[in-house]
Amino acid sequence: DGCGHTVLGPESGSLASINYPQTSPNSTVCEWEIRVRPGQRVQLRFGDLDIDGSDSCHSSYLRVHNGIGPNRTEIGKYCGFGFQMDGLITSKSNEVTVQFMSGIHTSGRGFLAAYSTTDKSDLITCLDNASHFSEPEFNKYCPAGCVIPFADISGTIPHGYRDSSSACMAGVHAGVVSNTLGGQINVVISKGIPYYEGSLANNVTSKVGPLSTSLFTFKTSGCYGTLGMESGVIPDSHITSSSILEWPNQTGHVNIWKPENARLKRVGPPWAAFISDEHQWLQIDLNKEKKITGIITTGSTLAEHYYYVSAYRILYSDDAQKWTVYREPGVGKDKIFQGNTELYQEVRNNFIPPIIARFFRINPVKWHQKIAMKVELLGCQFSIGRAPKITLPPPPQNKNDEKNADFMDDFIHSVKTSLQTDKTTFTPEIKNTTVTPSVTKDVALAAVLVPVLVMVFTTLILILVCAWHWRNRKKKTEGTYDLPYWDRAGWWKGMKQFFPTKSAEHEETPVRYSSSEISHLRPREVPTMLQTESAEYAQPLVGGIVGTLHQRSTFKPEEGKEASYADLDPYNSPIQEVYHAYAEPLPVTGPEYATPIIMDMSSHPSTPLGAPSISTFKAAGNQAPPLAATCNKLLSRTDSASSAQALYDIPKGQPGPGSAEQLVYQVPQSVAHPTVSKD
Repeated sequence: DGCGHTVLGPESGSLASINYPQTSPNSTVCEWEIRVRPGQRVQLRFGDLDIDGSDSCHSSYLRVHNGIGPNRTEIGKYCGFGFQMDGLITSKSNEVTVQFMSGIHTSGRGFLAAYSTTDKSDLITCLDNASHFSEPEFNKYCPAGCVIPFADISGTIPHGYRDSSSACMAGVHAGVVSNTLGGQINVVISKGIPYYEGSLANNVTSKVGPLSTSLFTFKTSGCYGTLGMESGVIPDSHITSSSILEWPNQTGHVNIWKPENARLKRVGPPWAAFISDEHQWLQIDLNKEKKITGIITTGSTLAEHYYYVSAYRILYSDDAQKWTVYREPGVGKDKIFQGNTELYQEVRNNFIPPIIARFFRINPVKWHQKIAMKVELLGCQFSIGRAPKITLPPPPQNKNDEKNADFMDDFIHSVKTSLQTDKTTFTPEIKNTTVTPSVTKDVALAAVLVPVLVMVFTTLILILVCAWHWRNRKKKTEGTYDLPYWDRAGWWKGMKQFFPTKSAEHEETPVRYSSSEISHLRPREVPTMLQTESAEYAQPLVGGIVGTLHQRSTFKPEEGKEASYADLDPYNSPIQEVYHAYAEPLPVTGPEYATPIIMDMSSHPSTPLGAPSISTFKAAGNQAPPLAATCNKLLSRTDSASSAQALYDIPKGQPGPGSAEQLVYQVPQSVAHPTVSKD
């Protein structure tokens, strides 16, 4: 009568004295016989040992033996308050006997221990919390039977569990390990959160918890996505049931709680069975084989209809004809899953090992008032490698060959059996966060190719746009700073920019040039630039060169009728040379801008006739250019008959208007000037 919490699994388990962690009763005894697979050995770890040792372990103790039965041998005898044993107790065989004896005492909790096979060197007990380990990430082996009523956990997936929670019990709650089988956990420690939610999962209730300095989660490979009930991936036609509840309300409208209503988090009524008995079921067709790792259920979610399923079985099939009831490995009876305790809360149960099937059926065995529920399945796509190709030998020719044929039949049968067994007996790795199930290879390939193609086309478009922009910019730059080609049509239009427009206040008379002085100019020596050290600005084109011609802008030639130019052209050169239409850029050391100056030389009596005119354009080469032309006479028309002198801008640093030798003029570049007779 001294046996407490006990779960003895094929590879691991947990055991405790009666009434643990409270004081154990007097005069009680319990004996556990532990067996593992032949060839294995047993290791034992104490999570807590608190036994009265005042009489030197005479009446109260814990004794461990090698073997079972009368031939067993003692390994050790243990007692004492708060006895600490960090190491493991290892047996010499695959059988161990643990004996607990409680005499007369006033205090002492008894003990709690865990065992496993010796290949699980990182065995811990159900009492170990994550805070007991200093590593930020660690792997441990949890024994079977860690769902114990005297341990608490706070938190849930995916947010994490409070650091004071039992690591193994939290692993069962998260669906990482099975309470019946135990298993390996991979724990990651991180910063705590202010509040921990509570939930019910895998028959473990997680409580609400306050702020903590740290929390822990479980690292898994991830097969924990939803399979399509809530999202609608599973069509309505693939959800069927044994019966449907139909009933009229007070207004006479008939309510039908159809099986397609059994979608988790779907607003409205759930699926409900017309008759509430153990023969009702809800069936889901997944369209093909899937790996199913868990299920989430709720009740009706309607306050006026307090219906829910509190316990159920799970059946699965590949053809919807032959059904298999889910059982845990090593257990000879159907597993009954804990359902809801009220109509709103979501309750999760995990399948360890997972179910590989196409058809999935829920069979309620307990309910409140009526069978009604909403469901979501958890899992991922299932893929299995191709079976190895088996080459059969030729038909037997004699008796020896017949024996070989029998051997090959047995071999083929064993291979097929092993392939089918591998599909359902491996331990799953369940992720503690919800992820979408994996998709087919075609979808994955498209998901990779589409972004790549979009990026390639976008890059090509950007390259073309940049090339076009660079080409236009280069053309613009060449048109601004390079000299144009004069062999193109319309060169005379470009030259017209050098003719000044008529002033609103003055109408200049044409300047006449001697053809004798123009004829000896070389074509490229006409343009020259005045080099004056004291000049602050480059000298402008002189107004009044050809005053009788219509005034034109020096920057942009006008388009229009040009007959007047032909009639009034004062130049009659037999040789039409080609010259540049625009002035060359200003010298580097010269001023930036040219100031237009309109000069009327007729008002300067001191200016002698025949003063030479100097071109402001730079001649070819570095030598000074020859005189371009001689001004025979300047005529002026003014609004006033007064002989007063007009005011003119004089180049900076030059003498007054009386120095005719210093006056500067711009000469049109394109033609040699013939002699014009004086009016």
